[in-house]
Amino acid sequence: MEEEEEEEEEREEEEDMFEDATCTGSYGPARVNTPLSVITEAFEDLADLLKPQRSEITKEDEDGLRVEDFCSACSHVPVLFNCLGFAFKFAEMEYVAKVKDLVEASKTFDTLHNILDLDVENETVKTPGSHSRNLRRVRQGLDLIRAIFEQFLIADDYSLKDAATTAYTEVCAPFHTWAVRTAVYAGMYTLPTRDQLLLRLNETDQSVEKNMRRYMEASRPIIEYIDKLFIQRNIKLDW
Repeated sequence: MEEEEEEEEEREEEEDMFEDATCTGSYGPARVNTPLSVITEAFEDLADLLKPQRSEITKEDEDGLRVEDFCSACSHVPVLFNCLGFAFKFAEMEYVAKVKDLVEASKTFDTLHNILDLDVENETVKTPGSHSRNLRRVRQGLDLIRAIFEQFLIADDYSLKDAATTAYTEVCAPFHTWAVRTAVYAGMYTLPTRDQLLLRLNETDQSVEKNMRRYMEASRPIIEYIDKLFIQRNIKLDW
Protein backbone atom coordinates (compact mmCIF):
# COMPACT_ATOMS: atom_id res chain seq x y z
CA MET A 1 0.00 0.00 0.00
CA GLU A 2 2.80 2.36 0.96
CA GLU A 3 4.63 1.51 -2.27
CA GLU A 4 1.56 2.43 -4.31
CA GLU A 5 1.23 5.75 -2.47
CA GLU A 6 4.91 6.50 -3.02
CA GLU A 7 4.60 5.70 -6.74
CA GLU A 8 1.54 7.93 -6.97
CA GLU A 9 3.41 10.78 -5.30
CA GLU A 10 6.35 10.33 -7.67
CA ARG A 11 4.02 10.46 -10.69
CA GLU A 12 2.42 13.65 -9.38
CA GLU A 13 5.84 15.21 -8.84
CA GLU A 14 6.88 14.30 -12.38
CA GLU A 15 3.65 15.81 -13.75
CA ASP A 16 4.23 19.00 -11.76
CA MET A 17 7.79 19.23 -13.09
CA PHE A 18 6.52 18.71 -16.64
CA GLU A 19 3.90 21.45 -16.23
CA ASP A 20 6.52 23.83 -14.78
CA ALA A 21 8.84 23.12 -17.70
CA THR A 22 6.01 23.62 -20.17
CA CYS A 23 4.93 26.94 -18.65
CA THR A 24 8.36 28.41 -18.02
CA GLY A 25 10.61 26.73 -20.56
CA SER A 26 14.22 25.79 -19.95
CA TYR A 27 15.46 29.38 -20.13
CA GLY A 28 12.85 31.30 -18.15
CA PRO A 29 9.16 32.27 -18.48
CA ALA A 30 7.50 31.41 -21.75
CA ARG A 31 6.37 34.20 -24.04
CA VAL A 32 2.74 35.14 -23.51
CA ASN A 33 0.70 35.21 -26.70
CA THR A 34 -1.33 38.41 -26.70
CA PRO A 35 -3.91 39.32 -29.37
CA LEU A 36 -1.45 41.79 -30.86
CA SER A 37 1.48 39.37 -30.88
CA VAL A 38 -0.65 36.72 -32.60
CA ILE A 39 -1.56 39.22 -35.32
CA THR A 40 2.00 40.38 -35.82
CA GLU A 41 3.28 36.81 -36.11
CA ALA A 42 0.57 35.99 -38.66
CA PHE A 43 1.55 38.93 -40.85
CA GLU A 44 5.25 38.25 -40.46
CA ASP A 45 4.60 34.76 -41.77
CA LEU A 46 2.54 36.21 -44.61
CA ALA A 47 5.26 38.73 -45.48
CA ASP A 48 7.80 35.90 -45.57
CA LEU A 49 5.78 34.27 -48.34
CA LEU A 50 6.38 37.31 -50.52
CA LYS A 51 10.15 37.45 -50.12
CA PRO A 52 11.03 34.83 -52.78
CA GLN A 53 8.89 36.61 -55.36
CA ARG A 54 10.10 39.21 -57.80
CA SER A 55 9.66 42.85 -56.81
CA GLU A 56 7.81 43.54 -60.05
CA ILE A 57 4.45 41.79 -60.36
CA THR A 58 3.14 40.92 -63.79
CA LYS A 59 -0.03 39.27 -64.98
CA GLU A 60 2.00 36.36 -66.24
CA ASP A 61 3.32 35.45 -62.78
CA GLU A 62 2.25 31.96 -61.87
CA ASP A 63 3.16 32.50 -58.24
CA GLY A 64 1.20 34.81 -56.02
CA LEU A 65 -0.17 35.30 -52.58
CA ARG A 66 -2.72 32.61 -51.88
CA VAL A 67 -6.19 33.84 -50.94
CA GLU A 68 -6.37 31.25 -48.17
CA ASP A 69 -3.10 32.41 -46.59
CA PHE A 70 -4.13 36.05 -46.86
CA CYS A 71 -7.50 35.41 -45.22
CA SER A 72 -5.91 33.37 -42.45
CA ALA A 73 -3.76 36.31 -41.37
CA CYS A 74 -6.54 38.86 -41.84
CA SER A 75 -8.95 36.86 -39.69
CA HIS A 76 -6.97 37.80 -36.57
CA VAL A 77 -7.35 41.57 -37.02
CA PRO A 78 -10.99 42.21 -35.90
CA VAL A 79 -9.95 41.94 -32.25
CA LEU A 80 -8.02 45.20 -32.71
CA PHE A 81 -11.06 47.04 -34.02
CA ASN A 82 -13.06 45.60 -31.14
CA CYS A 83 -10.54 46.90 -28.62
CA LEU A 84 -10.99 50.41 -30.04
CA GLY A 85 -14.66 50.32 -29.16
CA PHE A 86 -17.70 52.03 -30.66
CA ALA A 87 -15.76 54.50 -32.82
CA PHE A 88 -14.53 51.71 -35.07
CA LYS A 89 -17.54 49.42 -34.90
CA PHE A 90 -18.44 50.31 -38.49
CA ALA A 91 -14.88 49.57 -39.63
CA GLU A 92 -14.97 46.25 -37.78
CA MET A 93 -18.30 45.20 -39.30
CA GLU A 94 -17.22 46.17 -42.81
CA TYR A 95 -13.84 44.49 -42.44
CA VAL A 96 -15.31 41.24 -41.09
CA ALA A 97 -17.87 41.08 -43.91
CA LYS A 98 -15.22 41.64 -46.58
CA VAL A 99 -12.86 39.03 -45.13
CA LYS A 100 -15.74 36.56 -44.96
CA ASP A 101 -16.39 37.13 -48.66
CA LEU A 102 -12.72 36.49 -49.47
CA VAL A 103 -12.78 33.32 -47.38
CA GLU A 104 -15.61 32.10 -49.60
CA ALA A 105 -13.64 33.20 -52.67
CA SER A 106 -10.66 31.11 -51.50
CA LYS A 107 -12.73 28.01 -52.24
CA THR A 108 -12.73 28.99 -55.92
CA PHE A 109 -9.61 31.12 -56.44
CA ASP A 110 -6.07 30.10 -55.58
CA THR A 111 -4.38 33.49 -55.54
CA LEU A 112 -5.21 37.18 -55.28
CA HIS A 113 -4.04 37.42 -58.90
CA ASN A 114 -6.87 35.14 -59.97
CA ILE A 115 -9.48 37.25 -58.22
CA LEU A 116 -8.42 40.47 -59.91
CA ASP A 117 -7.97 38.88 -63.32
CA LEU A 118 -11.53 37.57 -63.41
CA ASP A 119 -13.01 40.88 -62.23
CA VAL A 120 -10.92 42.74 -64.80
CA GLU A 121 -12.20 40.40 -67.49
CA ASN A 122 -15.79 40.90 -66.36
CA GLU A 123 -15.31 44.64 -65.71
CA THR A 124 -16.51 44.21 -62.14
CA VAL A 125 -13.44 45.34 -60.21
CA LYS A 126 -15.22 48.33 -58.63
CA THR A 127 -18.67 46.78 -58.55
CA PRO A 128 -20.11 46.70 -54.99
CA GLY A 129 -19.78 43.18 -53.63
CA SER A 130 -17.09 42.07 -56.07
CA HIS A 131 -14.14 40.17 -54.63
CA SER A 132 -11.71 42.79 -55.94
CA ARG A 133 -13.60 45.62 -54.27
CA ASN A 134 -13.73 43.67 -51.03
CA LEU A 135 -9.99 43.01 -51.28
CA ARG A 136 -9.47 46.74 -51.64
CA ARG A 137 -11.53 47.41 -48.50
CA VAL A 138 -9.69 44.76 -46.47
CA ARG A 139 -6.43 46.35 -47.55
CA GLN A 140 -7.70 49.70 -46.25
CA GLY A 141 -8.54 48.07 -42.92
CA LEU A 142 -5.00 46.74 -42.60
CA ASP A 143 -3.60 50.14 -43.50
CA LEU A 144 -5.88 51.87 -40.99
CA ILE A 145 -4.51 49.74 -38.15
CA ARG A 146 -0.96 50.44 -39.37
CA ALA A 147 -1.62 54.18 -39.45
CA ILE A 148 -3.20 54.18 -35.99
CA PHE A 149 -0.16 52.41 -34.57
CA GLU A 150 2.18 54.79 -36.35
CA GLN A 151 0.39 57.87 -35.04
CA PHE A 152 0.08 56.36 -31.57
CA LEU A 153 3.82 55.79 -31.31
CA ILE A 154 4.95 59.19 -32.60
CA ALA A 155 2.60 61.19 -30.34
CA ASP A 156 4.32 62.57 -27.26
CA ASP A 157 1.25 62.15 -25.08
CA TYR A 158 0.17 58.84 -26.61
CA SER A 159 -3.32 60.23 -27.28
CA LEU A 160 -5.31 57.43 -28.87
CA LYS A 161 -8.05 59.85 -29.92
CA ASP A 162 -5.61 62.07 -31.84
CA ALA A 163 -3.81 59.05 -33.32
CA ALA A 164 -7.02 57.38 -34.47
CA THR A 165 -8.50 60.61 -35.85
CA THR A 166 -5.39 61.38 -37.91
CA ALA A 167 -5.14 57.78 -39.15
CA TYR A 168 -8.82 57.59 -40.14
CA THR A 169 -8.64 60.96 -41.93
CA GLU A 170 -5.61 59.77 -43.88
CA VAL A 171 -6.67 56.23 -44.81
CA CYS A 172 -10.44 55.85 -44.87
CA ALA A 173 -12.25 59.18 -44.69
CA PRO A 174 -11.72 60.02 -48.40
CA PHE A 175 -13.68 56.91 -49.36
CA HIS A 176 -16.54 57.14 -46.85
CA THR A 177 -19.80 59.08 -47.11
CA TRP A 178 -20.43 62.19 -45.06
CA ALA A 179 -22.75 60.24 -42.74
CA VAL A 180 -20.14 57.58 -42.02
CA ARG A 181 -17.38 60.15 -41.47
CA THR A 182 -19.57 62.11 -39.08
CA ALA A 183 -20.42 59.01 -37.05
CA VAL A 184 -16.79 57.90 -36.86
CA TYR A 185 -15.49 61.32 -35.78
CA ALA A 186 -18.21 61.56 -33.14
CA GLY A 187 -17.26 58.13 -31.86
CA MET A 188 -13.63 59.14 -31.37
CA TYR A 189 -14.62 60.59 -27.99
CA THR A 190 -15.54 57.09 -26.81
CA LEU A 191 -12.12 55.60 -27.51
CA PRO A 192 -10.43 53.89 -24.57
CA THR A 193 -7.60 55.59 -22.76
CA ARG A 194 -4.06 54.47 -23.38
CA ASP A 195 -4.05 52.40 -20.18
CA GLN A 196 -7.41 50.86 -21.04
CA LEU A 197 -6.12 49.88 -24.48
CA LEU A 198 -3.04 48.23 -22.98
CA LEU A 199 -5.25 46.31 -20.59
CA ARG A 200 -7.56 45.11 -23.38
CA LEU A 201 -4.58 44.02 -25.46
CA ASN A 202 -2.82 42.45 -22.46
CA GLU A 203 0.30 44.48 -23.26
CA THR A 204 2.81 46.53 -21.29
CA ASP A 205 4.33 49.89 -22.27
CA GLN A 206 7.36 48.10 -23.68
CA SER A 207 5.64 45.16 -25.35
CA VAL A 208 2.92 47.22 -27.05
CA GLU A 209 5.49 49.45 -28.75
CA LYS A 210 7.49 46.42 -29.91
CA ASN A 211 4.45 44.59 -31.26
CA MET A 212 2.97 47.67 -32.93
CA ARG A 213 6.25 48.26 -34.74
CA ARG A 214 6.37 44.60 -35.75
CA TYR A 215 2.88 44.83 -37.24
CA MET A 216 3.74 48.05 -39.08
CA GLU A 217 6.83 46.45 -40.59
CA ALA A 218 5.13 43.16 -41.49
CA SER A 219 1.92 44.66 -42.92
CA ARG A 220 3.63 47.24 -45.13
CA PRO A 221 4.86 44.77 -47.82
CA ILE A 222 1.40 43.12 -47.84
CA ILE A 223 -0.30 46.47 -48.41
CA GLU A 224 2.22 47.41 -51.10
CA TYR A 225 1.79 44.02 -52.77
CA ILE A 226 -1.98 44.47 -53.04
CA ASP A 227 -1.53 47.99 -54.41
CA LYS A 228 0.81 46.64 -57.08
CA LEU A 229 -1.76 44.06 -58.12
CA PHE A 230 -4.18 46.85 -58.97
CA ILE A 231 -1.59 49.19 -60.48
CA GLN A 232 -0.19 46.49 -62.77
CA ARG A 233 -3.72 46.10 -64.16
CA ASN A 234 -4.00 49.86 -64.75
CA ILE A 235 -6.47 50.27 -61.90
CA LYS A 236 -6.11 53.51 -59.97
CA LEU A 237 -6.11 53.39 -56.19
CA ASP A 238 -8.26 56.47 -55.53
CA TRP A 239 -11.47 54.62 -54.70
